[in-house]
Amino acid sequence: MYRWETTRAALAQRVFAIIRSDSYDHAAAAADTLLSAGLTTVEFSLTTPFALEAVTTLVREVGDDAVIGAGTVLDAASARMAVDAGARFLVSPSLDPEVIRTGHRYGLPVFPGVATPTEMVRAMELGADALKLFPASAHSPRWVKDVRAALPQAALLPTGGVTVADAPEWIAAGAVACGMGSALTEGDRDVVAKRVAELLARLRDSPPPEGS
Repeated sequence: MYRWETTRAALAQRVFAIIRSDSYDHAAAAADTLLSAGLTTVEFSLTTPFALEAVTTLVREVGDDAVIGAGTVLDAASARMAVDAGARFLVSPSLDPEVIRTGHRYGLPVFPGVATPTEMVRAMELGADALKLFPASAHSPRWVKDVRAALPQAALLPTGGVTVADAPEWIAAGAVACGMGSALTEGDRDVVAKRVAELLARLRDSPPPEGS
């Protein structure tokens, strides 16, 4: 699968889940709950113990039914390990050219972290497939709308502080998709399933961004 195809599949629902846990078992259980609830894209943060083993196991289990990636990828060595583990995309909170180069060398899309228009332009020059706006809590949907007036080619993924309530606002402002962690994963299986269903319904009903 080409990078653009993986990117499109990973962001198709306009939301992806970020699993950051204190144990492998909790991370695996969270992924199972999210996927069973209908979410199709999951990122395992490398701050989670044995995160790469979780990636390998889940990729083997879900096949092409979901897109499994690695997050908090900070350097080329981590990127290569994620590739070897079977991750299908890489996400970073920062902008490291070597992470992008490593991912692209092996055919994986990379979503580096950016926080300013300068970083967005630099990331696009380096070939980033989409841009993780991090932390989103430092910005607002209005800010995204204003930035995209000057940089309509910037595929932004607000992450860090996005909630079920305001995710549609980010999409309406021009974001391609939102990354969500504890705002999606907290609670028991029934609570999470209900939350995911509500979010997916709201995003399906969200109007396209202005000017699209």
